[in-house]
Amino acid sequence: MKTWQNEIPFCRDNPITEALFPENAVFFDIETTGFSAKHTQVYLIGCAARKGNVICTTQFFAENSLDEKLILNAFSELLTHYDILITFNGVGFDIPYLQGRYHYHSLMEPFENFEYLDIYKSLSKYKHILKLENLKQKTIELFLGIQRKDLYSGGELINIYDSYVKEPSEDALNLLRLHNYEDVTGMIDLLPILSYVQLFDGNFKVTKYETCTYEEYEGGEALELHLDLKPVFPLPKRFSYGFQDIYLTGFQNNVKLKVKIYQGELKYFYSNYKDYYYLPKEDMAIHKSVAFYVDKNYRTKAKAATCYSKKTGCFLPQYEEIFVPYFKLEFHDKVLYFEMTEDFTDSVNAQKNYALHLLKHLLTTKA
Repeated sequence: MKTWQNEIPFCRDNPITEALFPENAVFFDIETTGFSAKHTQVYLIGCAARKGNVICTTQFFAENSLDEKLILNAFSELLTHYDILITFNGVGFDIPYLQGRYHYHSLMEPFENFEYLDIYKSLSKYKHILKLENLKQKTIELFLGIQRKDLYSGGELINIYDSYVKEPSEDALNLLRLHNYEDVTGMIDLLPILSYVQLFDGNFKVTKYETCTYEEYEGGEALELHLDLKPVFPLPKRFSYGFQDIYLTGFQNNVKLKVKIYQGELKYFYSNYKDYYYLPKEDMAIHKSVAFYVDKNYRTKAKAATCYSKKTGCFLPQYEEIFVPYFKLEFHDKVLYFEMTEDFTDSVNAQKNYALHLLKHLLTTKA
């Protein structure tokens, strides 16, 4: 077994890195000879932890299959000093794989009682928001502008490791070590991308509220609500995403959320339609206690779709029941609207709740 250790400065360029990487946390990444823990082995485990302003890396390398048990034991010993495990798809692959190898060697696995941060899993809902081709580590590094020296994939290194076991060479060893080293230290550089996750989780302040006029594609004028948001953690790269009437842009400490304001007439539907009559001529519903005075020829029993009153004003869309009362264009419409009253325009809390609602809705859409 070989063990490599190294120290590099800890960069504090983005506050989220320090927030998510305390001194009781450790990054780790593994290299294996295949995907099946039953039929292949782990040959390299790389780790990175903080000590003040220094990042300390440790790599355990199995020179052959007999060394696998040694590097598993060494890794278990290292983990006893930490409480948080940070990985890239470790919950989906690295940890289940290692559990299989610990079981194979009749060793106790070391993964109980940890807090986990899986960067890949945290980003699983954000690929379309950030317009990423996929969620591979190297793709995210490219998005963030991170450069690598390593040119190989983990799969390509399997043959290099097999060749090393048969005929050890420094060149092969350096390739294997470099790939794992950059995977581990590269994860630290990936942490700023989680600033977008923090934004969508509600870690922002509403700093400005305004309504703006804009020209529609058809040439008419329309109104938009603009909300300026200040994220707790600055966003490392500029991004934009729009869906239907919502448009979102952001970079560093500035995020702007725009949504089209509906101007005109909407319907408020009463839930207890059996207690109402519909007046076709007036196109509205009235309670049966009042309808008693209306000629039977001018009224009919209300149905769910005809049991409404109308209101004219400025309204904002919502995609679940956040603000009440809510209005619709028609009964079966899924988009709900609420009126822009002073309760909303004068309340920063209401504006933040609405902004968070729109952000959550964008996560479920595909433009």
